[in-house]
Amino acid sequence: MRMLINKAFRYRLKPTTAQLAQFESFAGHCRFVWNKFLQLNLFRLKNKQKIMFYQEMDYFSKLLKLSNEYGFLKECPAHCIQQKLRDLERAFKDGFDKTQPGKRLPVRRKKNIHDSFRFPEPKQIELEYNRIKLPKLGWVKFFNSQKVIGSIKNVTISRGGNHWYVSICVEQEITLPKQLPTSSIGIDLGVTNFAALSSGRLIEPINSLKIYATRLAILQRRLAKKEKFSNNWQKVLVRLRNIHRKIAHVRRDFVHKLTTLLSKSHAMVVVEALKIKNMSKSAKGSIDNPGKHVKAKSGLNKSILDQSWGEFKRQLKYKLEWLNGKFVEVTPQYTSQKCSICGHTDKSNRTTQAEFCCVACNYTEHADINAARNVLAAGHVVLACGASA
Repeated sequence: MRMLINKAFRYRLKPTTAQLAQFESFAGHCRFVWNKFLQLNLFRLKNKQKIMFYQEMDYFSKLLKLSNEYGFLKECPAHCIQQKLRDLERAFKDGFDKTQPGKRLPVRRKKNIHDSFRFPEPKQIELEYNRIKLPKLGWVKFFNSQKVIGSIKNVTISRGGNHWYVSICVEQEITLPKQLPTSSIGIDLGVTNFAALSSGRLIEPINSLKIYATRLAILQRRLAKKEKFSNNWQKVLVRLRNIHRKIAHVRRDFVHKLTTLLSKSHAMVVVEALKIKNMSKSAKGSIDNPGKHVKAKSGLNKSILDQSWGEFKRQLKYKLEWLNGKFVEVTPQYTSQKCSICGHTDKSNRTTQAEFCCVACNYTEHADINAARNVLAAGHVVLACGASA
Protein backbone atom coordinates (compact mmCIF):
# COMPACT_ATOMS: atom_id res chain seq x y z
CA MET A 1 0.00 0.00 0.00
CA ARG A 2 1.33 3.45 -0.95
CA MET A 3 0.40 6.88 0.37
CA LEU A 4 1.41 10.53 -0.11
CA ILE A 5 2.90 12.42 2.84
CA ASN A 6 4.41 15.85 3.42
CA LYS A 7 7.93 15.74 4.83
CA ALA A 8 10.59 18.38 5.58
CA PHE A 9 14.35 18.05 5.14
CA ARG A 10 16.34 20.50 7.28
CA TYR A 11 19.94 21.52 6.58
CA ARG A 12 22.36 24.03 8.01
CA LEU A 13 23.27 26.70 5.46
CA LYS A 14 26.74 27.95 4.48
CA PRO A 15 25.89 31.48 3.25
CA THR A 16 28.30 34.14 2.11
CA THR A 17 28.63 37.44 3.99
CA ALA A 18 26.35 39.13 1.46
CA GLN A 19 23.74 36.36 1.74
CA LEU A 20 23.81 36.63 5.55
CA ALA A 21 22.94 40.31 5.26
CA GLN A 22 20.09 39.42 2.89
CA PHE A 23 18.78 36.80 5.32
CA GLU A 24 18.66 39.42 8.08
CA SER A 25 17.00 41.91 5.73
CA PHE A 26 14.32 39.55 4.35
CA ALA A 27 13.47 38.23 7.82
CA GLY A 28 13.17 41.83 9.05
CA HIS A 29 10.89 42.81 6.17
CA CYS A 30 8.58 39.85 6.78
CA ARG A 31 8.54 40.55 10.50
CA PHE A 32 7.72 44.22 9.84
CA VAL A 33 4.80 43.30 7.55
CA TRP A 34 3.42 40.86 10.15
CA ASN A 35 3.62 43.43 12.97
CA LYS A 36 2.22 46.26 10.81
CA PHE A 37 -0.93 44.41 9.74
CA LEU A 38 -1.30 42.75 13.14
CA GLN A 39 -1.43 46.21 14.70
CA LEU A 40 -4.00 47.39 12.14
CA ASN A 41 -6.22 44.36 12.71
CA LEU A 42 -6.01 44.65 16.49
CA PHE A 43 -6.98 48.32 16.16
CA ARG A 44 -9.98 47.30 14.04
CA LEU A 45 -11.01 44.67 16.61
CA LYS A 46 -10.76 47.23 19.40
CA ASN A 47 -13.09 49.53 17.46
CA LYS A 48 -15.44 46.65 16.58
CA GLN A 49 -14.64 46.78 12.87
CA LYS A 50 -14.16 43.93 10.42
CA ILE A 51 -10.55 42.76 10.29
CA MET A 52 -8.52 42.55 7.09
CA PHE A 53 -7.88 39.18 5.47
CA TYR A 54 -5.30 38.21 2.89
CA GLN A 55 -6.72 39.94 -0.21
CA GLU A 56 -7.07 43.29 1.53
CA MET A 57 -3.73 43.01 3.33
CA ASP A 58 -1.98 42.11 0.06
CA TYR A 59 -3.51 45.15 -1.65
CA PHE A 60 -2.32 47.54 1.09
CA SER A 61 1.14 45.91 1.22
CA LYS A 62 1.59 46.78 -2.47
CA LEU A 63 0.61 50.38 -1.70
CA LEU A 64 3.22 50.45 1.08
CA LYS A 65 5.92 49.45 -1.41
CA LEU A 66 5.03 52.46 -3.59
CA SER A 67 5.46 54.92 -0.71
CA ASN A 68 8.77 56.61 0.10
CA GLU A 69 8.63 55.57 3.76
CA TYR A 70 8.15 51.84 3.14
CA GLY A 71 9.82 51.48 -0.24
CA PHE A 72 12.45 49.21 1.33
CA LEU A 73 9.90 46.37 1.16
CA LYS A 74 10.70 46.07 -2.57
CA GLU A 75 14.04 44.48 -1.61
CA CYS A 76 12.28 41.39 -0.28
CA PRO A 77 10.82 38.78 -2.69
CA ALA A 78 7.09 39.46 -3.12
CA HIS A 79 6.16 35.82 -2.50
CA CYS A 80 7.82 35.90 0.93
CA ILE A 81 5.76 38.91 2.03
CA GLN A 82 2.57 37.39 0.59
CA GLN A 83 3.25 34.14 2.44
CA LYS A 84 3.72 36.04 5.71
CA LEU A 85 0.34 37.71 5.17
CA ARG A 86 -1.26 34.32 4.52
CA ASP A 87 0.28 33.07 7.78
CA LEU A 88 -1.18 36.07 9.62
CA GLU A 89 -4.62 35.43 8.12
CA ARG A 90 -4.46 31.81 9.24
CA ALA A 91 -3.34 32.87 12.74
CA PHE A 92 -6.38 35.15 13.07
CA LYS A 93 -8.74 32.45 11.81
CA ASP A 94 -7.24 29.95 14.27
CA GLY A 95 -7.62 32.50 17.06
CA PHE A 96 -11.38 32.67 16.44
CA ASP A 97 -11.82 28.94 15.77
CA LYS A 98 -13.88 27.52 18.64
CA THR A 99 -12.98 23.94 17.68
CA GLN A 100 -9.33 24.59 18.56
CA PRO A 101 -8.97 24.84 22.36
CA GLY A 102 -6.12 26.93 23.68
CA LYS A 103 -5.91 29.09 20.57
CA ARG A 104 -5.33 32.84 20.94
CA LEU A 105 -4.90 35.93 18.82
CA PRO A 106 -1.53 36.29 17.08
CA VAL A 107 1.21 38.30 18.81
CA ARG A 108 4.05 40.56 17.67
CA ARG A 109 7.14 39.01 16.12
CA LYS A 110 10.50 39.84 17.74
CA LYS A 111 13.98 40.20 16.28
CA ASN A 112 16.42 37.32 16.99
CA ILE A 113 13.44 35.13 17.98
CA HIS A 114 11.16 35.15 14.94
CA ASP A 115 13.66 35.28 12.07
CA SER A 116 12.26 33.32 9.14
CA PHE A 117 10.79 33.68 5.66
CA ARG A 118 9.28 31.21 3.21
CA PHE A 119 9.41 30.75 -0.56
CA PRO A 120 6.03 29.16 -1.45
CA GLU A 121 6.57 28.89 -5.22
CA PRO A 122 8.47 25.67 -6.17
CA LYS A 123 8.93 26.82 -9.80
CA GLN A 124 11.42 29.45 -8.60
CA ILE A 125 13.53 26.94 -6.66
CA GLU A 126 16.36 24.80 -8.00
CA LEU A 127 18.19 22.12 -6.03
CA GLU A 128 21.57 20.53 -6.63
CA TYR A 129 23.69 18.20 -4.50
CA ASN A 130 24.77 20.66 -1.79
CA ARG A 131 23.28 23.98 -2.86
CA ILE A 132 19.87 25.52 -3.49
CA LYS A 133 18.89 28.42 -5.75
CA LEU A 134 16.39 30.90 -4.31
CA PRO A 135 14.91 34.16 -5.67
CA LYS A 136 17.13 37.24 -5.06
CA LEU A 137 19.58 35.06 -3.10
CA GLY A 138 21.07 32.97 -5.89
CA TRP A 139 22.84 29.72 -5.09
CA VAL A 140 23.19 29.09 -1.34
CA LYS A 141 25.36 26.19 -0.11
CA PHE A 142 24.30 23.87 2.71
CA PHE A 143 25.67 20.87 4.61
CA ASN A 144 24.10 17.93 2.75
CA SER A 145 23.40 15.22 5.35
CA GLN A 146 20.70 13.30 3.45
CA LYS A 147 19.15 13.16 0.00
CA VAL A 148 15.96 15.14 -0.65
CA ILE A 149 13.32 12.69 -1.90
CA GLY A 150 10.03 13.94 -3.34
CA SER A 151 8.68 16.97 -5.19
CA ILE A 152 9.44 20.34 -3.56
CA LYS A 153 6.39 22.25 -2.24
CA ASN A 154 8.05 25.18 -0.44
CA VAL A 155 11.30 26.27 1.21
CA THR A 156 11.72 28.05 4.56
CA ILE A 157 14.83 29.90 5.73
CA SER A 158 15.09 30.35 9.50
CA ARG A 159 17.61 31.23 12.17
CA GLY A 160 18.51 28.74 14.88
CA GLY A 161 20.98 30.08 17.44
CA ASN A 162 23.84 31.62 15.47
CA HIS A 163 23.20 29.63 12.30
CA TRP A 164 20.70 29.77 9.46
CA TYR A 165 18.84 26.68 8.28
CA VAL A 166 16.84 25.71 5.22
CA SER A 167 13.76 23.48 5.53
CA ILE A 168 12.73 21.91 2.24
CA CYS A 169 9.12 20.70 2.38
CA VAL A 170 8.36 17.96 -0.12
CA GLU A 171 5.49 15.73 -1.12
CA GLN A 172 6.70 12.16 -0.93
CA GLU A 173 5.16 8.80 -1.76
CA ILE A 174 5.90 6.08 0.78
CA THR A 175 5.18 2.37 0.88
CA LEU A 176 3.63 0.97 4.04
CA PRO A 177 5.34 -2.14 5.45
CA LYS A 178 3.58 -5.42 4.69
CA GLN A 179 3.56 -6.53 8.33
CA LEU A 180 2.22 -3.73 10.52
CA PRO A 181 2.26 -3.98 14.36
CA THR A 182 -1.00 -4.97 16.05
CA SER A 183 -0.31 -4.05 19.69
CA SER A 184 -1.61 -0.97 21.51
CA ILE A 185 -0.07 1.00 24.36
CA GLY A 186 -1.10 3.70 26.82
CA ILE A 187 1.24 6.50 27.90
CA ASP A 188 1.16 8.58 31.06
CA LEU A 189 3.33 11.70 30.67
CA GLY A 190 5.06 13.16 33.68
CA VAL A 191 8.02 15.11 35.04
CA THR A 192 9.82 12.64 37.32
CA ASN A 193 9.46 10.07 34.54
CA PHE A 194 9.00 11.52 31.06
CA ALA A 195 6.63 8.67 30.20
CA ALA A 196 5.24 5.57 31.84
CA LEU A 197 4.06 2.88 29.43
CA SER A 198 1.21 0.49 30.09
CA SER A 199 3.68 -2.33 29.30
CA GLY A 200 5.44 -1.53 32.58
CA ARG A 201 8.38 0.47 31.24
CA LEU A 202 9.43 3.82 32.68
CA ILE A 203 11.26 6.32 30.44
CA GLU A 204 13.50 8.82 32.20
CA PRO A 205 13.40 12.47 31.09
CA ILE A 206 16.32 14.10 29.29
CA ASN A 207 15.89 17.48 31.08
CA SER A 208 18.04 19.38 28.58
CA LEU A 209 17.20 22.77 30.09
CA LYS A 210 18.15 21.62 33.59
CA ILE A 211 21.54 20.43 32.33
CA TYR A 212 22.46 23.89 31.04
CA ALA A 213 20.50 25.96 33.60
CA THR A 214 23.56 27.09 35.60
CA ARG A 215 25.50 28.11 32.49
CA LEU A 216 22.46 29.94 31.13
CA ALA A 217 22.02 31.91 34.36
CA ILE A 218 25.69 32.97 34.36
CA LEU A 219 25.55 34.18 30.76
CA GLN A 220 22.23 35.97 31.25
CA ARG A 221 23.69 37.90 34.21
CA ARG A 222 26.74 38.81 32.13
CA LEU A 223 24.52 39.97 29.27
CA ALA A 224 22.50 42.19 31.60
CA LYS A 225 25.68 43.95 32.79
CA LYS A 226 27.01 44.71 29.29
CA GLU A 227 26.21 47.84 27.35
CA LYS A 228 23.43 46.90 24.93
CA PHE A 229 24.57 46.30 21.32
CA SER A 230 28.26 46.74 22.24
CA ASN A 231 30.86 44.25 20.95
CA ASN A 232 31.11 42.50 24.33
CA TRP A 233 27.29 42.33 24.53
CA GLN A 234 27.22 40.71 21.06
CA LYS A 235 29.85 38.12 22.10
CA VAL A 236 27.86 37.05 25.17
CA LEU A 237 24.67 36.94 23.09
CA VAL A 238 26.35 34.57 20.61
CA ARG A 239 27.33 32.19 23.43
CA LEU A 240 23.83 32.40 24.89
CA ARG A 241 22.26 31.52 21.55
CA ASN A 242 24.57 28.53 21.19
CA ILE A 243 23.42 27.10 24.51
CA HIS A 244 19.75 27.57 23.62
CA ARG A 245 20.44 25.81 20.31
CA LYS A 246 22.06 22.87 22.14
CA ILE A 247 19.08 22.60 24.51
CA ALA A 248 16.66 22.52 21.58
CA HIS A 249 18.73 19.96 19.64
CA VAL A 250 19.07 17.60 22.63
CA ARG A 251 15.34 17.79 23.29
CA ARG A 252 14.43 17.31 19.61
CA ASP A 253 16.75 14.31 19.25
CA PHE A 254 15.28 12.62 22.34
CA VAL A 255 11.68 13.16 21.21
CA HIS A 256 12.35 12.01 17.63
CA LYS A 257 14.01 8.75 18.72
CA LEU A 258 11.28 7.91 21.24
CA THR A 259 8.33 8.71 18.92
CA THR A 260 9.91 6.72 16.07
CA LEU A 261 10.34 3.69 18.35
CA LEU A 262 6.76 3.87 19.65
CA SER A 263 5.13 4.45 16.26
CA LYS A 264 6.99 1.55 14.62
CA SER A 265 6.19 -0.95 17.36
CA HIS A 266 2.50 -0.18 18.10
CA ALA A 267 -0.65 0.08 15.99
CA MET A 268 -2.41 2.34 18.50
CA VAL A 269 -0.96 4.79 21.01
CA VAL A 270 -3.18 6.42 23.64
CA VAL A 271 -2.13 9.56 25.55
CA GLU A 272 -3.83 12.03 27.87
CA ALA A 273 -5.26 15.25 26.41
CA LEU A 274 -3.28 17.47 28.76
CA LYS A 275 -3.91 21.22 28.75
CA ILE A 276 -0.24 22.21 28.96
CA LYS A 277 -0.95 25.94 28.84
CA ASN A 278 -3.16 25.72 31.93
CA MET A 279 -0.78 23.36 33.74
CA SER A 280 2.16 25.74 33.28
CA LYS A 281 0.30 28.91 34.29
CA SER A 282 2.06 31.30 36.67
CA ALA A 283 0.99 31.19 40.32
CA LYS A 284 1.98 34.81 41.06
CA GLY A 285 -1.60 36.06 41.16
CA SER A 286 -2.21 39.79 41.61
CA ILE A 287 -1.45 42.47 44.21
CA ASP A 288 -4.92 42.10 45.73
CA ASN A 289 -4.88 38.30 45.52
CA PRO A 290 -1.25 37.07 45.65
CA GLY A 291 -0.49 33.45 44.82
CA LYS A 292 0.85 30.75 47.12
CA HIS A 293 3.98 28.59 46.71
CA VAL A 294 5.03 30.75 43.76
CA LYS A 295 8.67 29.58 43.71
CA ALA A 296 7.72 25.89 43.79
CA LYS A 297 5.12 26.37 41.04
CA SER A 298 7.66 28.28 38.94
CA GLY A 299 10.08 25.34 39.16
CA LEU A 300 7.30 22.90 38.25
CA ASN A 301 6.28 25.04 35.25
CA LYS A 302 9.88 25.08 34.01
CA SER A 303 10.09 21.28 34.37
CA ILE A 304 6.79 20.79 32.51
CA LEU A 305 7.87 22.98 29.59
CA ASP A 306 11.28 21.27 29.51
CA GLN A 307 9.58 17.93 28.71
CA SER A 308 8.15 19.15 25.38
CA TRP A 309 4.94 17.13 25.69
CA GLY A 310 3.23 19.06 22.90
CA GLU A 311 6.03 18.31 20.42
CA PHE A 312 6.06 14.66 21.56
CA LYS A 313 2.35 14.26 20.78
CA ARG A 314 2.64 16.14 17.47
CA GLN A 315 5.43 13.89 16.23
CA LEU A 316 3.74 10.75 17.49
CA LYS A 317 0.53 11.66 15.66
CA TYR A 318 2.03 12.19 12.20
CA LYS A 319 4.41 9.23 12.46
CA LEU A 320 1.51 6.92 13.31
CA GLU A 321 -0.45 8.32 10.35
CA TRP A 322 2.49 7.49 8.07
CA LEU A 323 2.34 3.87 9.29
CA ASN A 324 -1.47 3.69 9.16
CA GLY A 325 -1.63 3.57 12.97
CA LYS A 326 -4.03 5.30 15.36
CA PHE A 327 -3.33 8.15 17.75
CA VAL A 328 -5.96 8.57 20.48
CA GLU A 329 -6.27 11.23 23.18
CA VAL A 330 -8.40 10.73 26.28
CA THR A 331 -9.38 12.99 29.16
CA PRO A 332 -6.91 12.70 32.09
CA GLN A 333 -9.47 12.89 34.92
CA TYR A 334 -9.01 10.26 37.66
CA THR A 335 -6.49 8.17 35.68
CA SER A 336 -4.06 8.42 38.60
CA GLN A 337 -6.70 7.59 41.27
CA LYS A 338 -8.44 4.69 39.52
CA CYS A 339 -7.38 1.07 40.00
CA SER A 340 -6.59 -0.54 36.65
CA ILE A 341 -7.64 -3.98 38.01
CA CYS A 342 -10.95 -3.49 39.85
CA GLY A 343 -11.83 0.03 38.70
CA HIS A 344 -12.19 1.46 42.22
CA THR A 345 -11.54 5.24 42.19
CA ASP A 346 -10.37 6.94 45.37
CA LYS A 347 -7.75 9.61 46.02
CA SER A 348 -6.47 7.54 48.98
CA ASN A 349 -5.29 4.92 46.45
CA ARG A 350 -2.24 7.14 45.92
CA THR A 351 -0.20 6.51 49.05
CA THR A 352 2.82 8.43 47.72
CA GLN A 353 3.73 10.25 44.52
CA ALA A 354 5.21 7.08 43.00
CA GLU A 355 3.22 4.29 44.68
CA PHE A 356 -0.33 3.13 43.99
CA CYS A 357 -2.17 0.79 46.38
CA CYS A 358 -5.87 0.13 45.83
CA VAL A 359 -7.85 0.30 49.11
CA ALA A 360 -10.48 -2.06 47.65
CA CYS A 361 -8.45 -4.96 46.18
CA ASN A 362 -4.93 -4.22 47.58
CA TYR A 363 -3.44 -4.10 44.07
CA THR A 364 0.00 -2.46 44.20
CA GLU A 365 1.86 -0.92 41.26
CA HIS A 366 3.92 2.08 40.30
CA ALA A 367 1.47 5.00 40.19
CA ASP A 368 2.44 6.15 36.69
CA ILE A 369 2.24 2.64 35.20
CA ASN A 370 -1.21 2.14 36.74
CA ALA A 371 -2.28 5.48 35.23
CA ALA A 372 -0.90 4.43 31.82
CA ARG A 373 -3.02 1.26 31.93
CA ASN A 374 -6.11 3.36 32.74
CA VAL A 375 -5.25 5.61 29.79
CA LEU A 376 -5.04 2.56 27.50
CA ALA A 377 -8.41 1.25 28.75
CA ALA A 378 -9.99 4.66 28.13
CA GLY A 379 -8.50 4.63 24.63
CA HIS A 380 -10.19 1.33 23.84
CA VAL A 381 -13.50 2.84 25.00
CA VAL A 382 -12.99 5.83 22.69
CA LEU A 383 -12.12 3.53 19.79
CA ALA A 384 -15.14 1.28 20.39
CA CYS A 385 -17.76 3.94 21.16
CA GLY A 386 -16.38 6.96 19.40
CA ALA A 387 -16.95 9.05 22.54
CA SER A 388 -14.53 10.88 24.80
CA ALA A 389 -13.41 8.69 27.68
